[in-house]
Amino acid sequence: MAEEYRSVLPPGHSYGSITDRITATVLDFPTRRHYLAIFSLFLILTLLFIYGVWTVFEFGPGLMGVNIPVAWGYPITNVVWWIGIGHAGTLISAILLLLRQRWRTSINRFAEAMTLFAAGIAGFFPLLHLGRPWFAYWLVPYPSTMGAWPQWKSPLVWDAFAIGTYITVSLLFWYMGLVPDLASMRDRARNRYLKVIYGVFALGWRGSAQHWARYETVYLLLAALATPLVVSVHSIISLDFTITIIPGYHSTIFPPYFVAGALFSGFCMVITIAVPLRAMFALQDLITLRHFDVIGKVILASALVVAYGYFIEFFISWYSGSQFHRYMVINRALGPYAPAFWIVMVCNVLLIHVLWFRKVRTTVWLMFVLSLVFNVSMWLERYMIVFTSVHRDFMPSMWDTSFATHYDILILIGSLGLFFLLMVLLLRMVPALSIHELRQLAKEKGQQR
Repeated sequence: MAEEYRSVLPPGHSYGSITDRITATVLDFPTRRHYLAIFSLFLILTLLFIYGVWTVFEFGPGLMGVNIPVAWGYPITNVVWWIGIGHAGTLISAILLLLRQRWRTSINRFAEAMTLFAAGIAGFFPLLHLGRPWFAYWLVPYPSTMGAWPQWKSPLVWDAFAIGTYITVSLLFWYMGLVPDLASMRDRARNRYLKVIYGVFALGWRGSAQHWARYETVYLLLAALATPLVVSVHSIISLDFTITIIPGYHSTIFPPYFVAGALFSGFCMVITIAVPLRAMFALQDLITLRHFDVIGKVILASALVVAYGYFIEFFISWYSGSQFHRYMVINRALGPYAPAFWIVMVCNVLLIHVLWFRKVRTTVWLMFVLSLVFNVSMWLERYMIVFTSVHRDFMPSMWDTSFATHYDILILIGSLGLFFLLMVLLLRMVPALSIHELRQLAKEKGQQR
């Protein structure tokens, strides 16, 4: 059992066995009935998402739980949450690659796909909040004879560039890492049309020394380019709040605090995906207990930084001497949104300490449950920040509360359905695990023995 905790790839694997195992998840796909049931469920949720979005576009954002002063409602909460989920993929793919951490090899492929899907869904929510989505192109510089140029002081413009850059670099990085595996799929596909499709996207890969040399150079350059995005993107998202003077938003702790929260929720989503993937395709020997152990440590470390951010926020509110800042903290704990505050404190400050124990980190079903709980609590944290900071304005005459309508709930649940539908479709088209990196790991372990 001790070997299971230490090893990211148990002995006995070869180039051929790894390639056969992973390509079989796409080409043979043994769990067709279960797949169709899961696919149908997520498709229904996606259709509900489309219905909710279409209705909001037709009748306006008044259908959602927004008002004055709570002008930033559930769409902005969802943006921050989805962008945070996408951060783990970039960290696993880029930073851990540069640091030569081998435990990333079994989880980086679906984590990178998670980044693309989460960032794409996050970029969609501001369109719902604009009210006039047909003017969304005003956020980008374009030749305009009317002189309607983007307002560079607006955080919405910063978001457009940050999210757009993040998706572009992540897509290039994901596709570059996929090229050698697409060639393996091309060589093992028995269907002629699949051979042609995989061959086109493999870009003529033949595994020559020249191909590998160019591939490794470009891959490392993209990793170096993607690394600053982990910090920059969610820091820019946090500046949407920080540049205001509203108590609860105006805080210099927000950029690192948001980045840590993003890693926390992102790695929880990696666990949420890894557990059913591991069970569905019997990948226990490729996604091992060592992976859950290490990811649990990363979740614990990022959660401790988040808890520290809570403490600093409380301290700054008290130390500032401002009655508005102090009231904001008291209102979060005792006001109409108090249940969200206490759930966040219990989960993100107290419950997280169970991950100090290796027995918890290496119990797969328990890690799965904890990942769901922590992602719910992280959504509530963003909800708490967005709502409680503005619903009590400086003047009591501007006080109001705002709660979710059924369209808010429908769109949030539907976005989850869309996310998992894209993940399920991806499993049918490309390998969920990186073939060439696992083969390289098997070669290194063979040399050590």
